[in-house]
Amino acid sequence: MKLKRLIFPLLSIFFLALLVSTGFALTRQVPPRTQLYASSLPAKRPAALKKAPRGQPFEQTEEMRAIAQLTSAMLSRQHYVKRDINPENSRKLFDFYLKTLDPLKLYFTKDQVDLWRTRQDYLLPALASNGDITLALAIFNKYLQNLEEYEEFVKKATFTEADFKTDAVYQFDRLKSDWPENKKERALIWRKKLTNDLISIRLQDRIKAEELKKENKSVSAGTAPNRISAGKQKNEDKTVPAAKPPIERIRKRVEQFVQFNKKMEPIEALELYLNSFARLFDPHTSYMAPRSEEDFNINMQLSLVGIGAVLTSEDGYTKIVQIIPGGPADLDKRLKAEDRIIAVAQENADPVDVIDMPLSKVVSMIRGEAGTRVRLTILEGVKGAKALPVTIEITRNKVELKESEAKGKLLSVKAENGEMLNIGVITLPSFYADFHAASSGDRNYKSSTRDVRKILRDFKKKGKLDGVVIDLRSNGGGSLQEAVTLTGLFIKEGPVVQIRDASGRVVPYKDEDPSIEYAGPLIVMTNRLSASASEIFAGAIKDYKRGILVGDKKTHGKGTVQTVADLTSYLHYIGYDFPAGSIKLTNAKFYRINGASTQLKGVTPDIAFPTFTDTMETGEEKLDNPMPWDEISPVAHAQYDPNICAVASELRRKSDARVAASPEFTMLKRDIAYLMKNKDKKTISLNLEQRWKEYLREKDIYDEQAKLLHLDSSEKDRKKNTKKDLYLDETLNIMRDYISLKR
Repeated sequence: MKLKRLIFPLLSIFFLALLVSTGFALTRQVPPRTQLYASSLPAKRPAALKKAPRGQPFEQTEEMRAIAQLTSAMLSRQHYVKRDINPENSRKLFDFYLKTLDPLKLYFTKDQVDLWRTRQDYLLPALASNGDITLALAIFNKYLQNLEEYEEFVKKATFTEADFKTDAVYQFDRLKSDWPENKKERALIWRKKLTNDLISIRLQDRIKAEELKKENKSVSAGTAPNRISAGKQKNEDKTVPAAKPPIERIRKRVEQFVQFNKKMEPIEALELYLNSFARLFDPHTSYMAPRSEEDFNINMQLSLVGIGAVLTSEDGYTKIVQIIPGGPADLDKRLKAEDRIIAVAQENADPVDVIDMPLSKVVSMIRGEAGTRVRLTILEGVKGAKALPVTIEITRNKVELKESEAKGKLLSVKAENGEMLNIGVITLPSFYADFHAASSGDRNYKSSTRDVRKILRDFKKKGKLDGVVIDLRSNGGGSLQEAVTLTGLFIKEGPVVQIRDASGRVVPYKDEDPSIEYAGPLIVMTNRLSASASEIFAGAIKDYKRGILVGDKKTHGKGTVQTVADLTSYLHYIGYDFPAGSIKLTNAKFYRINGASTQLKGVTPDIAFPTFTDTMETGEEKLDNPMPWDEISPVAHAQYDPNICAVASELRRKSDARVAASPEFTMLKRDIAYLMKNKDKKTISLNLEQRWKEYLREKDIYDEQAKLLHLDSSEKDRKKNTKKDLYLDETLNIMRDYISLKR
């Protein structure tokens, strides 16, 4: 063993150099299509590295050093962006790591940070040269110690009613604040944080009590309430169940949170540091420990039994990135992209606080057997940082792929001359394809292109088809090839997107089919949650001047391609035999056929609507260290309507006039203006009654929003009456004008 420890560091340098020089064939052989990533991952998660003894600080092991060194080598050589090993990037790594552990600057003090800062310039060279992470582990050990101090602080804290009647405010957004000077200043911040947490719980209890009063009142008046549980008597009087005092609930949450962190495995602590290193490159590059690797593998195969949502970790919160079409959360309709999960509870158990908890642990808590229930306490993304916690109960199940398929509906719209127009509306939740069935020779395999083609043909069988609307709102993307072939239904053969890899090589992806399935007026709907493949399709339709784009001011703006490499197999070549996880790295970028990247800027519509999603802190530009926008040479392509810019201008003028005269849009814009005015506030009142008044004011706004956009309608009701969608309603008006101008 001693000989091995002497030889392997030397061998590792040799073999790492060899692997890098040969281009890491494993990563390069995976095509830039996200559906295929899982094929290189193991089907079962191997055992994790040995846990550190309970209560003992983490120390660097030979295995951790090997993983760190290999991750550094692969990212430095294979990532699309090259990062130099210099003091500037070493300082960025230091700052990213502190932000990973303590994003709101609640636990570390300035004197602690200043002490470590004297050694920050050595972080990156140490990691790159021999995988040294000793300083990172020392910082993590201090983090655990500070958490224990916070737990002790919460145990000793006492409050009276006078504490909730002051004029004090709490700065809840401390991302750009200074570190607390010392423990005394930190204690003052902790006191305000705790006061704010207590107010939030008391407000939740008060809201529940008010809701139950309304339900009981409706029961006594003979009206069945909406939320009566199955099996209960409809005339049963509901009361607020007995609950522990707010301070006891918070103490329990803090205790659970601290215990979760103290039980963390060494490789999970390593994962936090290596992900901070990965953020030097871009926000979509990451190191995945075996547990996270398994989560990724399951997500890519759409075999996750849970709530059907893609999650990420951002500034200490677990955030919803995407709701999987057809999954339990999608069918439930309450959970939305950009919502933040702050607590998770199993069935009827007490909720566990998950703020600052590693993403892999949160995922494992949400996942479970089909048919079981999970309760999520969330902060609604549309309500911003001041959102009050809301609890949602979802029954776990597998994703029903049928629900994620394209759906079409033929609608009749009256033209200005009285003619009835037939307009087909196709809703596409994702770009999907059953690659396994296709490769097995199944002629009837499912794909978004094949389904949309069938819907278009069904429309035409019912008579004349005057216009088509493709609804890509909240479509997070999917298969690149499907984006190409779907575009081909509306154009003759030609390029759809360009991809440039890390070496600078540019490859155009083309539609090879010269036929056009539908050549008439076309409108594409997008919003800020339309990403990746959605942006490729929308951008191609715009570049070909084939149709009109409507929606939010821009799409998401993700224009990068990722691939995955298994570290375990690489380390096996040099004599290591343990589960090492994988890295996901950005190795290419998308470019539209006009040469512009979709990165950051996304795709802008011809006609923009006033929307609440435009007020949300979402989009690629909101992430840490995103890759920049750039452009390459355009590729020759057809122009289907040379006059479409003039047409779009006239359509915009008419739409703007309708929106300005619409009572619904007028109310919507007023509410949006109120939220925009308050969204940048960094402080919140610590006066209980003041907070209640603020809640009632904002509740009125969101109730009004739900009424305007019919968010409170049942899914069955929404399907029966498409006109209840305010934005689709205006899109149909635009299509009516578009058809008139085209004639």
